[in-house]
Amino acid sequence: MKEYLLAVQFDESAPPESEEEMQAQMARTGQVTDEMKAAGSWVFAGGLQHSHASTVVRPSGGTTTMTDGPFAETKEQLAGFWVIQVDDLDQALVWADKCALACGQPIEVRPFDDASRRH
Repeated sequence: MKEYLLAVQFDESAPPESEEEMQAQMARTGQVTDEMKAAGSWVFAGGLQHSHASTVVRPSGGTTTMTDGPFAETKEQLAGFWVIQVDDLDQALVWADKCALACGQPIEVRPFDDASRRH
């Protein structure tokens, strides 16, 4: 089994969705998460606040500096994620397809490296 990150990309410059659409989106993503759990693929999932709530800690010369805001200045930011465990990339892409349809946002699929595997 291999672990994958399914990262939800969100355009923070887009107009906000209505409360009704947000509730429908949450219901759809909840259903996909329930499917993952039933299939034994789900490891962990989480949603994130907008990037303005982030702090970046940068190392430099043995010390760190802290700045508000995202690491990169882009329209699309990480909005949430699923961590799944499946046999291969093809299975991860099937789940990513379901996630993208459920949340209406692009999903980046990235495998964990072997050094990061849980013990």
